[in-house]
Amino acid sequence: MSIERTALEPGGASVSQGPDVSEITITRAVRMPDPFRIERSLSNPELGPRLLFFSGGSALNGVSQYLKRYTHNSIHLVTPFDSGGSSQGLRVAFNMPAIGDLRSRLMALADETVLGHPDVFRLFTHRFARSAAQTDLTGQLDAMIAGTHPLVDAIEQPMRTLIQNQLGMFRAACPQGFDLCGASIGNLILAGGYLNQNQQLEPIIFLVSKLVGVQGTVRAVSDDNLHLGAELANGETVIGQHLLTGKEHPPLTSPIKDFFLNASLQGRETVTATFPERNRNLIHTADQICYAPGSFYTSLIANLLPKGVGSAIAERTVPKVYVPSLGHDPETADMTHADRVHTLLTYLHRDTGPDCPVDRLINFVIVDKSVPETETAAVEARGITVLKRDLVSERSAPFYDPASLCEALVSLC
Repeated sequence: MSIERTALEPGGASVSQGPDVSEITITRAVRMPDPFRIERSLSNPELGPRLLFFSGGSALNGVSQYLKRYTHNSIHLVTPFDSGGSSQGLRVAFNMPAIGDLRSRLMALADETVLGHPDVFRLFTHRFARSAAQTDLTGQLDAMIAGTHPLVDAIEQPMRTLIQNQLGMFRAACPQGFDLCGASIGNLILAGGYLNQNQQLEPIIFLVSKLVGVQGTVRAVSDDNLHLGAELANGETVIGQHLLTGKEHPPLTSPIKDFFLNASLQGRETVTATFPERNRNLIHTADQICYAPGSFYTSLIANLLPKGVGSAIAERTVPKVYVPSLGHDPETADMTHADRVHTLLTYLHRDTGPDCPVDRLINFVIVDKSVPETETAAVEARGITVLKRDLVSERSAPFYDPASLCEALVSLC
């Protein structure tokens, strides 16, 4: 299969205009899959393409882990607005952004060879037992801080001391009665680092990236400590990601009419988040922008809510690809692929303005070959190319096969 792709020349240039920078648009034929581009990436992933993903949750972690075969330059902007799961206790205890999705993506991209410090990786992916007594877990934590716990003792200096310092900061600030059952050690280290860095996420994310040899870039889409909220079609307002996903609590009984960022979990107080300039710069260097699979509102649209995200996407003339989730998503109920694309564009246009052309925001939608024509015709009517591929294998069902999806994305770069 061949398609036409729009690109910016020179390839890595920013779209900003100046006396020495000019923007031209070219088109080229693309084979799907493209054996040349796939083999080139596989042979030298250190020079692989800069695929930028807007995502959260765990839906993309398997693909991210496999993507390391093709590129060590992928970029992941992850939502810090979750209020459930492993992040909930830390958010309540320290009034901080959610770090669970950031930690899981860092681990998915960690160097799994001996060069990537597997001892550090084992500590970051370790969880305390859910059924253990609090006194036992506190003792284990104290042993980690002292450096006598086997998982910490196995780590070489100076990394061991860096980790001990973050855990020590967490322990010193930890409120009485904090429940350690099932706690992720990686989350505790990130929380300690956040507190140790004057309540800033970026420095500790950068440090952890170096500790585990992350083969890519992981950033929170915003530094702001906010929550997610939704106004439903029936007039009800729901505040908190954990109440929206249909996983920890019963699914919503009415479709989402409006989705927004909220100051807290206590009543509606809509606020605007800041999109950091460093993240805008990452978009400006991307070879491809991907709206990744995951919970539609809380993992994808949440990343598009900070002011400036949509305009930064529109400024970069590279392929922009939407990969819808497979299976049932409680957040979207009966929404079709066309409905999701329309909603995605609606939230992007809130930042760019309604006159921004669709092709500046989305060019391609990649779906499995099983998706019927009735689901894709309305998408193509908007000028968006729908690419039907064999993306689900026997071993991966009901999810995307990582190799097939990675090859499709790399072929578009």
